[in-house]
Amino acid sequence: MRELEHFVYAKLDKELLWSASMPCVVEGESSIPLARYGSSNAGLMKTVYRRGLGYRYGRVMQVIAGAHFNYSFPDSFWPVYQELEKDSRPQQEFISDAYLHLIRNLQRFGWLIPYLFGSSPAICKSFMCGRPTRLEELYDNSYYAPYATSLRMCDIGYQNTHESEAGFKANYDNLDSYIQSLARAIETPHSPYREIGVKVDGEYRQLNANILQIENEYYSSIRPKQVPEFNEKPTLALKRRGVRYVELRSLDINIFDPHGISETQCRFLEALMAFCLFQESPVISDLERREIDFNLDAVCYRGREPGLRLQRNGESLTLKSWAEELLEALSGFAESLDAGRRDTACQDALQEQREAVRDPEQTPSARMLADMRAHGEGYFHFAKRMSEQHHAYFMGLPQDRESFAAIEAAVARSVADQQAIETADRQSFDEFLQDYFAQKV
Repeated sequence: MRELEHFVYAKLDKELLWSASMPCVVEGESSIPLARYGSSNAGLMKTVYRRGLGYRYGRVMQVIAGAHFNYSFPDSFWPVYQELEKDSRPQQEFISDAYLHLIRNLQRFGWLIPYLFGSSPAICKSFMCGRPTRLEELYDNSYYAPYATSLRMCDIGYQNTHESEAGFKANYDNLDSYIQSLARAIETPHSPYREIGVKVDGEYRQLNANILQIENEYYSSIRPKQVPEFNEKPTLALKRRGVRYVELRSLDINIFDPHGISETQCRFLEALMAFCLFQESPVISDLERREIDFNLDAVCYRGREPGLRLQRNGESLTLKSWAEELLEALSGFAESLDAGRRDTACQDALQEQREAVRDPEQTPSARMLADMRAHGEGYFHFAKRMSEQHHAYFMGLPQDRESFAAIEAAVARSVADQQAIETADRQSFDEFLQDYFAQKV
C-alpha cells in the first residue's frame, strides 16, 4: 500500500489526495463528475451504474470513502478445520457455510468496529446540500454529533434508504439464501425507480428500474465474495465457485495514518475474524436483525456517550460491558495468531483497543474532535491539514526504482488491456446489458 500510494502521490500535479472518509467542500450535485471507465460496454456499464446511484441516492453519496478489508483463511486451514468438525460435505460447501457463519457474527458484533475505528464524527456543512439535519453546528462550516464515531455509516451516508418500503433484506442463513435474496432484488421492479426511467432520450439513466441495479448496490457492512470472471454476475460467481473471501466495509479511512489503515487495525481485525468463525452463529431472527440495526446506528451516532446501552437477545446492556466481554474473548485468538512470531503484534493491537474501551477519548473519533477544537478549525480545514501532512510524508520517502518500474509496467498492461477490450466489442450496449442480465442463478 505504501508503494502504491507513494507512486500515486508522485504523479499528482497540483492535486492532493483527500485523507478522510467524508468529502471536502461540495458545490452541489452537479459539481460531482461520474467515474469514467472507457468506451467498452463493460466500462460503460460501470458508468451507467453510478449514474443510476446518482438518480437514486444523490451523487454526493459517491464521494464518501471507506477502507475495505478483504480477508480469507489459508487454503491449508480448511481441510484441517473440516476434519476437526467431522464434516463430510464437499469442501467448498463447508467453506462457504463457514464464511456465512463468520458473517452473521460480524454483523452481531460489528458495532465494535465503528466504535474503535470510526473517524467521521464531523462533516462539512456543504455535504448536506441544504437538507435538514439533526446534527449540531461546529464552528461556521461544520456539523457534528458530540458522541458520534462514524457518520459515514449513519443514515446520512450511503444506505439503501428505500429497502424498508421495497420490503427487501439480504438473507444470510446460508449461501443459497443470500444469492437468491439478491437475485430477487435485481429482478423485482420498484415503482419510484420506474419514474426515473431507464433509457431516456437515448441515454441510460440507470441499468434497470429494479430494487437493485446490480449486487454491489446493496449496502452491507460485510459481504461474501468470489472473484467474477469477465462480465460474470457476482451472484453467479458465488453459486458456481462458492465464497472465496469476505469483504469488511465498515472501516472509515484512518485519518491519523498516512496509509488510511494501520497495521494495528489489521492485526485486531484478523483476531476478530478468527473469533467470529469459531463462535456459535445461529441464523439471525427478525428480533435480532432489529437489534443489529439499532446497535449499529446507536454506536455510529452516539458511540462515546457515557452509559450508552445496546440491545442483545431482548435485553439491554452497556456498550462498555459488552465490548470488554468481547475483547476478553478475543485474547486467546490474539495469542494463537502471535504464536511462532517474534513479536506480539495481535496481542498489542488488542491491548490498544482495551484502552479505547476504557477511555473513549482515545478513540479516533474523539481524537479528531479534540484536534479540531485545539486548532480552532472546522472539518474541512482539519482534514485538509491532515491530507497535507500525509502528502509531505509520502513525498519525503525515497523512491524505490524497482517498485516504481513494476507499477509503471502494470499501468501499461492495464491500458493495453482496456484497449483490447474496447476493440473486441461487437455488441451494442443494449445487447450487452440484455446478455448480462440473462445470466440466471
